[in-house]
Amino acid sequence: MLSPRLYRAALVPAAIAVAIASFSLGGRATPLQASFTPDAFEGARALADTRALAAGFPDRRAGGAGDAELAEHIASMLEGLGGTAGGGFSVRELHTEGQTLDGERTLTTVLAQRPGSTSAPAVLIVAHRDAAARGSEAEMSGTAALLELARVFAARETKRTVILASTSGGSGGDAGAAALASQIHQPIDAAIVLGDLASARVRRPEVVPYSDALGSAPALLVRTVSDAVAHQTGSSAGAPSLAGQLAHLILPLAPGEQGVLDARGIPAVLVQASGERGPAPGAAISGERLEGLGRAVLNSVDALDSAPDISPAMPSSVVLARKTVPPWAIRLLVAALLLAPALVAVDGLARARRRKLAVGRWTLWTLSCALPFLSCTLFIYLLSALGVLGGMPGVPPPSGVLGFGGTAATVLVAALLTFALAWLLWAMLVGRLAFGTRPDTDVAGLSVVLVLLGVAAVVWVGNPYEALLLVPALHLWLLLASPELRLRRSVSLALVLVGLAPLAVIVAFFAHQLSLGVGTLPWSVALLIAGGHIGFGSALLWSVALGGLAAAGMVALAPPRPLPELRSGRRLEVTIRGPLTYAGPGSLGGTESALRR
Repeated sequence: MLSPRLYRAALVPAAIAVAIASFSLGGRATPLQASFTPDAFEGARALADTRALAAGFPDRRAGGAGDAELAEHIASMLEGLGGTAGGGFSVRELHTEGQTLDGERTLTTVLAQRPGSTSAPAVLIVAHRDAAARGSEAEMSGTAALLELARVFAARETKRTVILASTSGGSGGDAGAAALASQIHQPIDAAIVLGDLASARVRRPEVVPYSDALGSAPALLVRTVSDAVAHQTGSSAGAPSLAGQLAHLILPLAPGEQGVLDARGIPAVLVQASGERGPAPGAAISGERLEGLGRAVLNSVDALDSAPDISPAMPSSVVLARKTVPPWAIRLLVAALLLAPALVAVDGLARARRRKLAVGRWTLWTLSCALPFLSCTLFIYLLSALGVLGGMPGVPPPSGVLGFGGTAATVLVAALLTFALAWLLWAMLVGRLAFGTRPDTDVAGLSVVLVLLGVAAVVWVGNPYEALLLVPALHLWLLLASPELRLRRSVSLALVLVGLAPLAVIVAFFAHQLSLGVGTLPWSVALLIAGGHIGFGSALLWSVALGGLAAAGMVALAPPRPLPELRSGRRLEVTIRGPLTYAGPGSLGGTESALRR
C-alpha cells in the first residue's frame, strides 16, 4: 500500500539537509583570559572553613533551624569584611517561600554586593549552604569557597559589580536560586554556581552547563571556566559528551542551581568536582582539589571582569568533534528526516481512502490507546493536589537525596493499578464502539504512523531535539503500515523495539547520571510530574506518543489478515494463462486448420 519509490525520492531533502548542516559547522569559542594570577585564594583557609562550618552546623535541611542559623552566620561574616565605603560588601537578606524536600518552607538568601568601577553588567557567584544529610562536608565546600572569594574581592577593585549569594534549597528543588533570579533587578553578565569543590573523587565534566529549559550556558562562558579549571588543577575539566548534550536538549532537566538560572535567562555554569551527579553525603574531601577549583573560579571572574559582555541567549547548539552545529541546522535536519515518512504516509492515506479502508476509525483507536497513560498522569496530578506527595519541588533532586520508602512504594503501586484498570476500561470502551481490541493490520499500522507524525510535528515546533526521538520509529514503522509485506511477528516486534531504542537510551543515561535504580526511576518521574516540571501539555503529548507505541506493539502482535482472494472462503478461478497453466497448442487458442498444418 505504501510506495517505496516515493520514500526513496523523499530522502533526497534529508541528504541536502545533511550537506547544509556540514557547511554550517562553526569553530568553538576562544576562552577569555585573566590578567591576574589567582594566588589570592587560599585553599587551606577554605578547607578549614569547610570543616568548621560542617561541624558547627551539621543539620542543614533547607528551611530548617540549622539552615537559618548558618545564614545569619554567613551574613555576619560578610558584614565583617566592611561596607562598600571601605571596599567591602553591602549585605542584605531575602526571605521567600519555596518547595523543598520537606515541603514548603521559608528560605533565606544572603546577598552581598560590591559595586564595580563601571556600569557593566554584574558577575554573580552562587553557592547553596543546605544539605539533605547531616555533615556533608563536600557540599559545604561551595559555601566555604564563597566566603574565601568574598575576602579576595573585598580587597580588590573590579570593573564589574560582584554579587555573592548564599542560597537554600540546592539540596533539592533549587527554590532559593529560582527566587534569586526573580529578585535581582540588574543585568547579570554571567553566573558561576559553586557546588562541591572539594571531593577527592572527581567525575567529569567539572563544568556543567545544562539548563532546566531548552538550551544551555553560552559556549564562551563554558570554555572560559573550563580553561581556567584545566590551568589551575592541571587536568582537563572534561567536555560534555555528545550523548549528554542531546539527552539534556531532548529532556531539559538538570540538577544544580545553574539549571534554574539558565532557564530564567541568566547565563550560568556549575563548577563541581563530582560532576553532574553531585557528592555523596560522606564523600571524602581534598584541600588540593578545593584550592584548584577555587582559584579557577577566581581566574574566571577576573577574565569576565575585563572582557566584553556575554550574550544572555541560551543557545541550543551541539558541539561535535570540536565544531558547533547551530540550532537552525538541527531544526532543518530533523524536518528533512520527518519529510520522508510524512510524504509516504500521506500517499498511503490516499491509497487507503480509494480502497475505502476505515483510516479515521483506526486513527481514533490509536488515539484511544493514550487514555491509560493519560489516566495515570492525571492520577499523579490528583495525588499532588491532595498533598499526598508532599509538594515536591519541580526539578530533580541530586544523587543520594531521592529515597524510596513506604510512600513511594504505595504511590507507585496505586499508579500501576490505575494504569491496569485504565487498560481494562479501554478494552470495554473500544468494544462498545465496535472497534475491537485486535487491530486491522491492513490499516492500523498506517494510523499509528499518522498519529505519531502529528505528535512529531507539534513537538518539532517547540523542541526539534525531542522530535528526534520519533524519527527512527516513523521510518521503521512504515513497514508495519505495509501489510502486503506479510512480516513475521518476530520481525514486527523487533521493529517496534528498535523504534523504542532512542527513548530507552535517554532513560538509561539519566538513570546513570542521577544514580536512579529500578524503584527510584519511576518515582522520580512521578515527582517531576507532581512538581510541575513536566507540564500538562507535555504530559498529554507523551501520553499520545506512548499510546502510539502500545498501538504499534498490538499491530506487530496481530496475525496478518488473509489475502483478499481467501477472505471469502473460496478460491478464485485462474483467468490468465501463463507458463504454469500451459496445456498445449489448444490452450493457446490453436485452430483446427493450424493443427492440420
